[in-house]
Amino acid sequence: MKLSSRITGLTGGEPDGWDLFIRARKMIADGQKITELTIGEHDIRTHPDILEAMHASAAAGNTGYSLVPGSQSLRETIAARVQARTGIATTADNVLVTPGGQSALFATHSAACDPGDTALYCAPNYATYPGTIRGVSAIPKVIQTRPENDFQPQFSEIDAAATGAPGAKSLLVNSPNNPTGVVYSAETMDAIAAACLKHDLWLISDEVYDTQVWQGTHISPRTLPDMAERTLVIGSMSKSHAMTGSRIGWIVGPETAISRLIALAVNTNFGVAGFIQDAAEYALNRGAEFEQLIAAPFPRRREIARRILAGQNLMQTVPSGGSMYLMLDIRATGLTGNAFANALLETKKIAVMPGESYGLAAAGHIRIAMTVEDTAFEAAMIQIVDFAKGFAA
Repeated sequence: MKLSSRITGLTGGEPDGWDLFIRARKMIADGQKITELTIGEHDIRTHPDILEAMHASAAAGNTGYSLVPGSQSLRETIAARVQARTGIATTADNVLVTPGGQSALFATHSAACDPGDTALYCAPNYATYPGTIRGVSAIPKVIQTRPENDFQPQFSEIDAAATGAPGAKSLLVNSPNNPTGVVYSAETMDAIAAACLKHDLWLISDEVYDTQVWQGTHISPRTLPDMAERTLVIGSMSKSHAMTGSRIGWIVGPETAISRLIALAVNTNFGVAGFIQDAAEYALNRGAEFEQLIAAPFPRRREIARRILAGQNLMQTVPSGGSMYLMLDIRATGLTGNAFANALLETKKIAVMPGESYGLAAAGHIRIAMTVEDTAFEAAMIQIVDFAKGFAA
């Protein structure tokens, strides 16, 4: 039997870096000691208090079908959090709870695009973006941002991409950005908004790293003039509360869009487990201080890396202001990101992600996840610098 072209063409053949990750995991399974600086998985696990809230909810019987849009209480909590952070009026009717941010990516593109429509996204990009777009039978079109602009999208780049794709219906952006750590400036967000208004695009804003900002200010485009009715914001508990495995996130958008997205949820995932929702609500009600506790290791490790990198010129840090990642420009070594990452794994037993995994815009770069404890992270950074020095002219 023949499978659908939507499924067989999902990945599109672009490199996604998982081959290196899988290789590193196999080396670990074979008994080798590997320092993993690959995926965005906290080196701590979900806080015991959150797990206790989850257990208490399940033990109390909240294990049956849940309300598909999310519990009213959790939706109100998310809405209040968003309104407090942005100043934009937000109610539970603007919120749909989803099984993680990835589900929200799929749902928002389902809402914005019909089959055959073009969906724009900015590279460097999270690896699933193009596949998600293909998954809704839309056509992904990448906007290559440039290292010389610190990977901040320019109006001219978005405008040219949209002009060249008359069927474009959406633009996906991500700030703070994975993989670069770049926090989009006010000028960049204004340019994104202007392009969306000019070309009548839905803006899908992936904001799952909004609690991890060390320099600059996170700006949700929903706050910009005339953008609230054309913006769908994706949030998640994964990064802000170290709840990656719980698979819970949300979409915030216009009520008309959310009501239709609820119908999509009824016919796809049928909601998120009630005891996980209760745990998420408990976690959100712990407030900003708790979120800062979860985020605290990353700016600290960022400073460790910057100190170690200061004594060399073969690797340059992409000017970043947030997230749990560092992206390093390693072009001065003469290696591609793929070659550098594979040789580093082989010789130093350190696993990082090649920049090419995140689109051609990041060729000649590597992404380092700051997700091991400080001493191990410092030792790994010293070894990465030593490895790079072997390619000095």
